[in-house]
Amino acid sequence: MAIIHHTTLKPSKLELLTTWLPTRPWYTGTGTPELTKAGGFRLDDPEGEVGIEFMVAVDSSGPEPVAYLAPLTYRAAPLPGADHALVGTMEHGVLGPRWAYDGIHDPVLRTELLALFEGRAQAQAQSLTDTPDHEVTHSYTGPGLPTGPGEVTEDRDGTGLALPDGTVLRLHRRPRPTAPEGAAGQVSGAWDAPDGTRARAVFATLHTSRSAG
Repeated sequence: MAIIHHTTLKPSKLELLTTWLPTRPWYTGTGTPELTKAGGFRLDDPEGEVGIEFMVAVDSSGPEPVAYLAPLTYRAAPLPGADHALVGTMEHGVLGPRWAYDGIHDPVLRTELLALFEGRAQAQAQSLTDTPDHEVTHSYTGPGLPTGPGEVTEDRDGTGLALPDGTVLRLHRRPRPTAPEGAAGQVSGAWDAPDGTRARAVFATLHTSRSAG
């Protein structure tokens, strides 16, 4: 169970994302983002070592606000071989130095996200300790999903992770209203839209060799 500490972070997560987002091919802005933390959820690391957060940050720098999905992991030491995935480092008021990574490159996040698809992991509230987030829904129809190394690719639409059996996990960095046709599984969640309503969309989908998309 992850313990949520209400303390200081220097720099803040949003400050790290403000620098990192414009380096991504799926970022649609043309300048410096103006970010607001709008929602998301967490997953627990069974070993209790790695923080796992799926943050929705809304960028209001353009003509229309755009929501981005940032799956992040927080570690007490650098993740070997993952320098390319480092979002930045922070000083946590309780835990000390923390290394923040683009979570799709972190094996702990990948394992727990696949467990969420299969219903073996429970989404947790973003800012509360030991509180399930029932707004997060999941579905998957298929055989057991493999864990282990996978190839990560990025394009203008988001991020793909090719699993050892040929299944592709797709992160929709700009969450989409519905899953692509033929998706074998999906994870959906909610966040606070700038107009004060509660927005809901698909965060991630699974695509097998037998599914389209």
